[in-house]
Amino acid sequence: MKNNQEIDVEVCAYSLFSCLAADRAGANRVELCASPYEGGTTPSTGLVKQVLANTSIEVHAMLRPRGGDFCYDASEKQTMLAEASDLVAAGVHGLVVGALLPNGDLDVAFLAEIKRIVGGIALTCHRAIDVSRDPFEVMEGLIQVGFVRILSSGQKDKAMEGIEALAEMVERADGRIQIMAGSGVNPQNCAFFKQIGVNAIHLSARTVRNSMMEYRRPGISMGGVSEISEFEVAFASEEIIRQAIQQIRSN
Repeated sequence: MKNNQEIDVEVCAYSLFSCLAADRAGANRVELCASPYEGGTTPSTGLVKQVLANTSIEVHAMLRPRGGDFCYDASEKQTMLAEASDLVAAGVHGLVVGALLPNGDLDVAFLAEIKRIVGGIALTCHRAIDVSRDPFEVMEGLIQVGFVRILSSGQKDKAMEGIEALAEMVERADGRIQIMAGSGVNPQNCAFFKQIGVNAIHLSARTVRNSMMEYRRPGISMGGVSEISEFEVAFASEEIIRQAIQQIRSN
């Protein structure tokens, strides 16, 4: 299916530096997160305020209390509700959130409570949908609650692997909710997602630079994962974002 509409470009960002790059490159919005190696958690209000004060880009903040699955206990839900209120008060343009019940169904009651708290702020469901029991049933629940967008990889690790499922999501959504392709999206493959009719692409444009640290003590890892270098700083590349925007908006 040829898609002639303009496709939004969203950048997953973990720092003010990355948000500035996304803004300069012309992206539509950022998904602002903390904890990149946990798949994204709620960013600090300090970071949110700095991004809002120093960019003109739409800021959609992740609302997720921890890494791991998306089934939350009562204390985690209370934390999420409090953080939702704080993020809205700080001025974010949207929240990115999802929650599942133990059986893999959508936690409609909890997400409806979040919707009540945030009012007219745009809600995006993140990739919790990709690990749900029935993604299409979840989509209907999200529409019912009032979400405006779904971020999905088509129930695969990478969106290119799930592109057929994404195409079916677009068809079943039928304009009632936006479908955004994410996970492994880059300038080389983003045009494929345009062809299936998605409303947006989501990319990290991730690259790394060396830490400014000169002294580096060996044999110790603050995160306990020695495979991840603590002397590399990840950030979103302005050039990669520009390349993706050029590809997605060209004929």
